[in-house]
Amino acid sequence: MPHSFHYGGQAVIEGVMMRGERITATVVRHPNGQLVTQTRPLPSLYTGGMRKTPLVRGVTMLMETMVLGIRSLLFSANVALEEDGEEEPSKISGGLIWGVMAVSLVLSIGLFFMAPLFLANLLNPYVESSLLFHLVEGLIRLVIFVAYLRIISSFSDIKRTFAYHGAEHKTINAIENGAPLEVTSIRKYSTAHTRCGTSFLLAVLVIAIIIFALVGQQALWLMILTRIVLLPVIAALGYEATRYSANHPDNLLVRILRSPGLWLQRMTTKEPDDSQLEVAMTALEKVMAFDRAVEEDQAARSAAVSS
Repeated sequence: MPHSFHYGGQAVIEGVMMRGERITATVVRHPNGQLVTQTRPLPSLYTGGMRKTPLVRGVTMLMETMVLGIRSLLFSANVALEEDGEEEPSKISGGLIWGVMAVSLVLSIGLFFMAPLFLANLLNPYVESSLLFHLVEGLIRLVIFVAYLRIISSFSDIKRTFAYHGAEHKTINAIENGAPLEVTSIRKYSTAHTRCGTSFLLAVLVIAIIIFALVGQQALWLMILTRIVLLPVIAALGYEATRYSANHPDNLLVRILRSPGLWLQRMTTKEPDDSQLEVAMTALEKVMAFDRAVEEDQAARSAAVSS
């Protein structure tokens, strides 16, 4: 039977992190072949009213993805460094991971928002209107984004992580279609999913064209400022668009609009093998089992009170 809660997750180094209603579970394949699991309770910030309030939930989701993702990535990286029989394996510090992510965030803003603006500004003498300027900027941004995905998807290590990404999607697709959590059942499902971060990022880039066009063409320094200040607003709208698309899968217009995002996922997901499906399946089983246990306990308490 399909589940009403939207489970989700992300790929990490040799593993998958799944988010449930109350906990996250990260399952990683140890170099010795065994599965190593880490579970963490979700803070109230990620389960309370802010996570359910339109527009606000988009920003909250971004914070959640970054924080939970970095924690899971740190765990998976340290597991990957372990070797059989090593008493004190090397460890990567949380500070290093956060530092790398901070630098990555700055570089991402520079690559996907500042660079297109500067390139479009070079063409400004040949652009006759503010609308055309922002269309050119948006087109450059989309080209850079697709080229970036194409380049990183050619690296062997990234391909393996993208296979875990595909395993995560297949597993989520399976439970959303009421299939049992078994490798043989999960294998037949698609590696694409409407709520994928790739589709979300594409929605952000498209919505950015509309928002920046509405703001209009101004002095370069002011346009630089708006590209930074308006990012949370654009992200919030992108999340709502992605969420609406996921909740209306049979709408013809939605199906047309979401197709580019699903197409892009061909670059960010790869077909997983059975061992990778096992990792994703185990992670999802952990969070679902915890949610079931809590619900059963709550039901028993209610029954005891009413009796």
